[in-house]
Amino acid sequence: MKHELIIEVRGMTCDHCERTVARALQSAPGVEAVLEVSHAGAFARITTRPEATPASIESAVARAGYQARVRADKQAPGVPAVISRRGGEVDLAIVGGGSAGFAAAIKAAELGARVAMAEGGTLGGTCVNVGCVPSKTLIRAAEARHRRVHHGFKGISATDGRPDWATVRAQKDELVLELRQGKYWDVLRSYESVTLFEQRAEIASGHGVRLADGRTLTAGKILVSTGASPWAAPIPGLAEVGYLDNVTAMALERLPESLIVIGASAVGLELAQMFARLGVKVTVLEALPRVVPGEDPDIGNAVGDYLREEGLEVHAGVQIEQVSRAGGRYTVSFGDAGQTRAARAEQLLVATGRRANTKGFGLETVGVTLGKKGELVVNEFLQTANPDIYAAGDVIGDPMFVYVAAYGGSLAAENALTGNVRRYDLTALPKVTFTDPAVASVGFTEDQARAQGIEPLVSKLPLEHVPRSLAARDTRGFVKLVADAATRKIVGAHILAAEAGEMITEPALAIRFGLTIEDLTSSFHPYLTLSEGIKLAAQTFTKDVTRLSCCAA
Repeated sequence: MKHELIIEVRGMTCDHCERTVARALQSAPGVEAVLEVSHAGAFARITTRPEATPASIESAVARAGYQARVRADKQAPGVPAVISRRGGEVDLAIVGGGSAGFAAAIKAAELGARVAMAEGGTLGGTCVNVGCVPSKTLIRAAEARHRRVHHGFKGISATDGRPDWATVRAQKDELVLELRQGKYWDVLRSYESVTLFEQRAEIASGHGVRLADGRTLTAGKILVSTGASPWAAPIPGLAEVGYLDNVTAMALERLPESLIVIGASAVGLELAQMFARLGVKVTVLEALPRVVPGEDPDIGNAVGDYLREEGLEVHAGVQIEQVSRAGGRYTVSFGDAGQTRAARAEQLLVATGRRANTKGFGLETVGVTLGKKGELVVNEFLQTANPDIYAAGDVIGDPMFVYVAAYGGSLAAENALTGNVRRYDLTALPKVTFTDPAVASVGFTEDQARAQGIEPLVSKLPLEHVPRSLAARDTRGFVKLVADAATRKIVGAHILAAEAGEMITEPALAIRFGLTIEDLTSSFHPYLTLSEGIKLAAQTFTKDVTRLSCCAA
């Protein structure tokens, strides 16, 4: 009996790729016919005999140098989905009104579903209210002050002055209110099929959501998107003395004279540098061997050095032993290279991670599974152990990025309403740390590539060879690319630059679509842009760029 399958194929860029994939599919055991291959749509349609398996089909395409995944449905991309109505007052009940919840509500409304959303806190979730938006605008404000004094241009006067923190903080709050109104409240009002309940909700069953006022909504499916909250490591004395987290730190009434930051991943480092640039004496303590420990080691070592040059006291590879407070000052004792040392400051900020918000939502009684850090465990369709309950966003654990939450919310809503059609796929996921210089990365490091059985080719281009950096008088950082020696496809990129976040999309697309070193070097890159550094880094695999003229191909 013939069976038709849809296959997602990544890495195709042209007609030649389509023909290569078609030949690969024809070689797979049990493939009857290749009906269609589309590089633009990134899919293929085939008919198969009973002996064909998803693993054999995907392996055949992988041997040709492309990534393939057999879809769970028979529906080609772009074909409208059909909602499976299951009764209840609504088709989808969403618990949580942050980025994942909103993306889910919008997708469900676009599919024609009846949607209820319950949010007991501030609408919009972490990013717009207490995360990305307020932190990044404060970081820019601190950078503006820093640049008044620290720049590389002769003839431009450098003056300093005490920042007006109250005004800076108020402007931040105004931006938060503006975006919360425009991107959440106003958006919600434009979808008539979505009803918002401004109250806390609990999961009563696989088809029931109990609101704080005692009413229970019945739903065909439920989506949990309750987010995450700051988490503090179990350090002796910490709970007794109290501390700041990222939320309370950005809401301080006045700038402290000094600050200790425990934790040097993205949140800790961003806020540490921000406060330092606003005139606060900052000490950073990190347990792992270097700052931004999840990044390429070269990145972490360089960022630590740049922060020390700015005047921050940075200690990595330390063991926090005790926290105490007396006379309005904190003391943090820590072990460093076998010696016990102490840091003292007026305020203490703890940025040691975040944990999913899963307590108090009735999840203990509805047949879902929680992970080691309290996160909701889901399958590749974002479905929990209870088949009628889905989850998306920070509540399912790392990576906790707002764009991942939005992607997951939309995907989970579609799967809940139309059957498990789309797989959750974080291939080629870029990430950014908004320090200065900023950090951006995607794909494998050199060591990670080897762990995956890939023999890596590595190029590293210091920004002193990028004309834009020379013109801006800021050559801090580098571009590091990792390629597969066998296929010459890009498999990783690690950037340290003033605007690294604006540069990372090109390498992310290169990884997602299987582009090679030569694809990057043969593409046009405007002169005197930082993105030209991507091309120069790709050229560095085979050439000495110091011996090339400007814009040399």
